[in-house]
Amino acid sequence: MFAAEFEPAPSDIRRRGPRAPVSFDSAVGAGGLARALCKVIDLSIHGARLSTYSALRKGMSIWLTLPEVGPVGAEVMWADDFAAGCRFDAPLDPAAFEQLLRREGHVAAH
Repeated sequence: MFAAEFEPAPSDIRRRGPRAPVSFDSAVGAGGLARALCKVIDLSIHGARLSTYSALRKGMSIWLTLPEVGPVGAEVMWADDFAAGCRFDAPLDPAAFEQLLRREGHVAAH
């Protein structure tokens, strides 16, 4: 018989920064594919989690159009049915990130 204790790692251990819960409509596009609507569920300076209406695949390069920011290049890091997590090619400008949080009613931390 084999027994071991198991303690799961914190779920955000691989993330570069904390994510804030948000809920706003956006659009996602990939090379040669038509733009599709999506909803941004959480957001950080380095990435976002999306609820999508069309399936994305891990490793895809996409353009995510953020309100008041415009198109942002990103890579799909994971995808499961109609949800996906992406990492931005370049971090969001901190002022633009705070503006998106204020839009959602969050108080930006300094």
